[in-house]
Amino acid sequence: MLALNRDLSVRSLSDLEPREMRVLLNIGSYMPIKAADIAYQSRIDSPNVSRAVKVLLAKKLIEAEPDPASKNIKYLTLTTLGLSLYKQLINTLEPRAQALESVLNDDEKKSFYACLIKIETKAEQLLAQQALSFVNQGVEIPADQKELLRWFKKTQSI
Repeated sequence: MLALNRDLSVRSLSDLEPREMRVLLNIGSYMPIKAADIAYQSRIDSPNVSRAVKVLLAKKLIEAEPDPASKNIKYLTLTTLGLSLYKQLINTLEPRAQALESVLNDDEKKSFYACLIKIETKAEQLLAQQALSFVNQGVEIPADQKELLRWFKKTQSI
């Protein structure tokens, strides 16, 4: 995902901004998926995911199907056009990912990814604890912080 907008081979595939590409790639990898889940998985804040979804819907690259149980929730999937672009992006990005990883041997890769997981987990813990401290003080926290707290409680214990 490094510098999507700087990669000419990626830019030649579409006029999408990196944010829209990241959301499209997330939908293609996990569809059907909710926008809130994309925000959490991709670490893009909810308003930016919403903007990307609007662009992707307007370009007819994705569809939004309402959840039968809750009309506020929509599941996102790729259209035929979106699936075609998704495959082109994957085919372009995969060799680059392999080339980047090629500088590490298997043990280094394992260690690198283990370190990234530790750092990400600690960052999420710190942010969730901070949000929880505001809640405990009776302070209303923004929606993105509520979402962060909800996901953290789902995956960890504070």
